[in-house]
Amino acid sequence: MESARNLMELYMREINTHDFNSIISLISQDCKCWFSSGTYSGPLEIRRAFEKTWSMIKSEVYTIQDIDWIGESDSVAVCTYTYHWNGIVNGERREGRGRGTSCFRKELEGWKIIHEHLSPFP
Repeated sequence: MESARNLMELYMREINTHDFNSIISLISQDCKCWFSSGTYSGPLEIRRAFEKTWSMIKSEVYTIQDIDWIGESDSVAVCTYTYHWNGIVNGERREGRGRGTSCFRKELEGWKIIHEHLSPFP
C-alpha cells in the first residue's frame, strides 16, 4: 500500500465482497470501530459486527462519497465522508446513509485502518 488513500480505495472495493477475509489484512490488530450497533475492538469483534450486518442486509452495496482528507502525514491519516448502503432487509429493499470517519496508521506491514466511526445523520 502506497498511502492511506490507496488503502481506502481497496477497502471500499473489498467490503462489497461480503467476505471479511478479503479485508482483515487491512485492519490493525488494535483497531476500534464505533458503529450504531456498538463498539468493537480488534479484528475478531469487528468481523462479528460485519458478518452480522451482512446476514441482516442481503445483497448490500456500500459506497462512500465526499471524502475529505482532514489530516495526512507519513504515518497517520484521517478522512471523513458520507456513506450509503442499500440492500434487502426482511424481504424489502431498504437504504440508508450517514457520516463516517476513518483513521489510518502506517505499521510495519504498511497502512492499516486503526479506527472507523459510522453513524446515521442526526
